[in-house]
Amino acid sequence: MPNDIATFLGEMMRHPTKVAAIAPSSSAVARRMAEGLEHVQGPVVELGPGTGSFTRAILERGVAPERLTLLETSATFCETLRRKFPGVTVLNRPAQDIAQIGLENVGAVISGVPVLARPRIQRTVVRPAFEVLAQDGFFTQITYANTAPIPPDMQAELGVTCTKLGTVWANLPPARVFVFRRMHH
Repeated sequence: MPNDIATFLGEMMRHPTKVAAIAPSSSAVARRMAEGLEHVQGPVVELGPGTGSFTRAILERGVAPERLTLLETSATFCETLRRKFPGVTVLNRPAQDIAQIGLENVGAVISGVPVLARPRIQRTVVRPAFEVLAQDGFFTQITYANTAPIPPDMQAELGVTCTKLGTVWANLPPARVFVFRRMHH
């Protein structure tokens, strides 16, 4: 475990703007992020896995390694993830590439990528994610703000609805987990 923290801090010092969280997410957050995955069919994609705290929780929910694909922009993190999670597909690519990696009918997308208050990221990550998500698939997003990471007007533009899964106070800073699903017409 201390190894994770060293990797995380090293990466944070090298790319302070890219590593958004203050500390690797607590296991309580990871468990909340992976909630509902035991009912999901088809591929699961994790965006911005970092050192893999959510990845472990996803696998613990019963998602087989061969169903899981990780998109991570840090080559250092990719090496760590490949070593730690044999059988999981680790791609050194940005979250924006989700619709180009050859997956369809994705059951769930688990995102540690900060989409908060960045309309461009919402359009370039969330929209393509919904292009490859199965009809009943969902997109789970972590945020450290009080409000939904995608505001109501953008939810309408993207055709998604948002539910708060909960707040994890045991995390620093407290983490809130939101789930986005397609609007049913």
